[in-house]
Amino acid sequence: MKVIILNSSDTQGGAARAAYRLHKALLSQDVDSQMLVQNKSSDDLTVLGPISKLDSFMSKLRPRLDSIPFRFFKKESSTLFSYSWLPSGRLIKRINELNPDIVHLHWVNAGMLRIEDIAKINAPIVWSLHDMWPFNGGWHYDEALVTSLQKILSDRVLNRKKNTYPKIRNMTVIGLSKWLQTCAYESNIFEGKKIINLPNPIDSERYKPFNKKDAKELWGLPKNKKLILFGAIGATSDPRKGFKELIDALSKLRLNDAALVVFGSTRPEQSFDIDCEVHYMGELLDDISLVTLYSAVDVMVVPSLQENLSNAIMESLSCGTPVVGFAVGGNSDLIEHKQTGYLAKPFDTEDLARGINFILNADNYSALSKKARNKVLCEFDSRLVAQKYIGLYERIIAEYSITHEQSPNES
Repeated sequence: MKVIILNSSDTQGGAARAAYRLHKALLSQDVDSQMLVQNKSSDDLTVLGPISKLDSFMSKLRPRLDSIPFRFFKKESSTLFSYSWLPSGRLIKRINELNPDIVHLHWVNAGMLRIEDIAKINAPIVWSLHDMWPFNGGWHYDEALVTSLQKILSDRVLNRKKNTYPKIRNMTVIGLSKWLQTCAYESNIFEGKKIINLPNPIDSERYKPFNKKDAKELWGLPKNKKLILFGAIGATSDPRKGFKELIDALSKLRLNDAALVVFGSTRPEQSFDIDCEVHYMGELLDDISLVTLYSAVDVMVVPSLQENLSNAIMESLSCGTPVVGFAVGGNSDLIEHKQTGYLAKPFDTEDLARGINFILNADNYSALSKKARNKVLCEFDSRLVAQKYIGLYERIIAEYSITHEQSPNES
């Protein structure tokens, strides 16, 4: 079985990390998997990046070119918009020349793949949804405040998808969370396509508990305080990540014996009023740093306003650290209320504060930690999840073979 995993990047961003983890999990199960990316950062030989200097130059230019139509109608918004209009013929030719049994799309924006060109891929397609873009207009998440011109542009993108998807006879859509699976189904844009739920995998042998005392010492964090962790890409600058809500929740707590630890950001210019010390760890890119930091703290808080299937939540739970978050998106797939963490009422910072307090002062903290770890081992471990994907691929390939035997004259 030969699988091509398609993603804009191999390491940059949450979708890239998730796609790469699946790629590695498939390789570990002896699947002939290759990852094809627009921008390659790793030195992994199984990841295929741009071939020529021209391709490399264009890969860096394509995100800017793809955003040109939207720039004319730009407004202040934290939600990404992708028009996906740049021809991707060279990429399609490369995919078809590799002759895979399955092409597994992940996050293929930033000018990587034109909507219409998806129908030109010869092999059966599996598409993992990392956000709402595949069934939305141009927005990657629901955007309430848009101008009339932006709506026109978004509707054009949606119509292009409606015209293209019916041409793709063999496409299976994966909602990485139950929430996104439901959203995709209710959108009706994938009419006639299979829409299923399968999660991202995580290597639980890599992401596992590390001695808390040693972890605190490695990071130079206070040993006599309970530690609250918050972190994401653009942790303090992206409003969707919920830093404002976190600060509001923390301001409601007595934190004399606690400290806040933030990764993914340096200290923001704007000051805020909470009664505890704050440690900024900056951007973390390697697994060892993340494992030791998750293990050093007592609770991870993910107060995102929108979330699919959070890598941060999965990583923290795998390291035995309970997580507090709002009951939105796919958070309930990972957090079992008062079992592996705490699900707060959406955007209720009073309840978010109660959740943080519940974990920090839990008499059964050790049991919470074990349940957090077991949740990942039973549902998200890379070997277990890889087998589910392999089973899916095998069924799709078998159905594709039968279809082609019945229609031998079709190209």
